[in-house]
Amino acid sequence: MSTKFAAFVAGSLRSERFTLVDVGCSGGIDSVWRVFGDRLRAVGFDASVRECERLAGEEANPDVRYIAAFVDVAPDHPFARRSDPQRESTLNFEAQRLYSRSSAAWAMEIRSAHLAAAPLHEQLQHNAWGLTELADPARAVDAARLLEEIGYADVDVLKIDIDGPDFRVLNSFDGLFDKLGLLAARLEVNFYGGAGETLHTFHNTDRFMRGQGYELVALENRVYSMRALPSRFAITMPAQTERGRPFQADASYARDPVRGDMKDLAASLSVEKLGKLAAIYSIWDQPDSAAEILLAFRERMAAMFDIDHALDLLAAQMQDDREDALPYRDYMALFATDSPAFYPPPPKPPPPPPPPVTLRRRLAAARRAFDDPNGAFPPRE
Repeated sequence: MSTKFAAFVAGSLRSERFTLVDVGCSGGIDSVWRVFGDRLRAVGFDASVRECERLAGEEANPDVRYIAAFVDVAPDHPFARRSDPQRESTLNFEAQRLYSRSSAAWAMEIRSAHLAAAPLHEQLQHNAWGLTELADPARAVDAARLLEEIGYADVDVLKIDIDGPDFRVLNSFDGLFDKLGLLAARLEVNFYGGAGETLHTFHNTDRFMRGQGYELVALENRVYSMRALPSRFAITMPAQTERGRPFQADASYARDPVRGDMKDLAASLSVEKLGKLAAIYSIWDQPDSAAEILLAFRERMAAMFDIDHALDLLAAQMQDDREDALPYRDYMALFATDSPAFYPPPPKPPPPPPPPVTLRRRLAAARRAFDDPNGAFPPRE
């Protein structure tokens, strides 16, 4: 993952910070956001008390804090009033029932005795946060309200991954996205469950986010094999596998100010907000969308940094940051020639057909078979 362009943007920030809210921060906030250096401000929520203590003890940035608490929507929130606890508990049961059939569940059963006595970092590495010291579930916090209390009036990225009431927490931000100036969100979504409108499923999350004015820009699918025939694990712990059925995904949503119907949004975003949004696209390996923002708002963003240099950085990212990467203008000019460099190499030609079988070849084959019935000798020329 290239962070050269994001680092360039970070160095160009003058009046704004880059603000991250991480709900489910076990393991720490994603290191990629550290590219913003001392311009980074973040708050992480997690139910594991010991993990939050560990993260706070190791944190070097005074503007990054951790709160040990379960997170949920407030009881008086409209979503809480229309949610169906019975359906939601059924969804959780379905998830556990499906997961129990997976090879990951079998591997965790094999490791269960070891994990019960394992150190904290190993338990969390295996997502066994339930084995750690937990906050009081009866004192769950409303993250959306708490942000206002701690002075987070502006947020750039929201991440939610808590293996449970994710959709409830997401709905607690309903009506606050514009107020917070949220640019993007990274959300764990489920591919199982029913059709209930309050269930934590991908289709509900997608409909909700589109209703808030965000586009789905990436979907990192995770498949799980069944224990009936395990596949190789895709990571170094029992979880997603190389083959299997879709189970969950990380869905990335972002604002798209270049859209023709988003002129009001585009006008409302500061120059540094536009720069941060372009950096988010680049970090999510979409330098093309980042370049689109730079070109659409070139005149406004020129006051922030050298647009041509920024485009060169994005063009280099599109070329995997190779040493011989073409600058932006040359890269675009090459594409305009319909260069074969933008296509996969043509398939290799098929091997020539075998020579036709003639009477002479038939007689030679018969002679070889007679001389060497076991095929021990090479054919005669």
